[in-house]
Amino acid sequence: MGFSPEEVERYARHLVLSEIGGPGQQRLSRATVAVIGAGGVGGPAALYLAAAGVGTLRIVDPDTVSLSNLQRQILFDTTDVGRPKVEVAGARLTALNPHVVIEAVAEPLTAANAAALLAGADVALDGTDDFAVRHAVNAACVVAGMPLVSGALGRWTGQVGVFTGRPCYRCLVPDLPPDTETCARVGVVGALAGVIGSMAALETIKLITGAGEPLIGRLLLYDGLSATSRTVQVTPDPGCPVCRTA
Repeated sequence: MGFSPEEVERYARHLVLSEIGGPGQQRLSRATVAVIGAGGVGGPAALYLAAAGVGTLRIVDPDTVSLSNLQRQILFDTTDVGRPKVEVAGARLTALNPHVVIEAVAEPLTAANAAALLAGADVALDGTDDFAVRHAVNAACVVAGMPLVSGALGRWTGQVGVFTGRPCYRCLVPDLPPDTETCARVGVVGALAGVIGSMAALETIKLITGAGEPLIGRLLLYDGLSATSRTVQVTPDPGCPVCRTA
């Protein structure tokens, strides 16, 4: 499948990159990415994935836009308050790149439906702040052999990791943290969401195109207050109930 002249111009900055080029852009155009959560992390990630020409974006989020979202969730504006997030996201992403197919799923992801909601995707990108959802996404990805890009943030710090089997996200977070650890409780500086969401999108693009070294089995930790980052290795948990027998 070739690109139209309009697409060649649209993706020109990718096409001249030796790590992406025409073959990598073709892989992007054929890929399906499931973005779980259209909020602080998922929103900017989805914008950059749509701009990059990912063929299909499946946006999974049951929530409506609230006024408190607008401090960091850049997919939405004030007139969107009260509307379903996936509806607004679909319109915004289509306006950015009409070549991208948007699958809007306005339902909560659970352990019971995670496999069905992720079916057919090449990569899952999880940006939710609900650890039960994160565990459900991780378990479904391990079973399906699907790469998982995970982004999280709180206060002034954020993290991005890539999990492709063992270790898995459950090795990193074996137990559900208390509800007091959500952004609503601890706060978060808005611009940090853009940093982590962009990093998650970049890792997804690397996985799809084969460029560089994705953060597989590693966790990038970013401190916004000190403007420093470090990368740590994620160690497999020998007792992990998800990946130890996968």
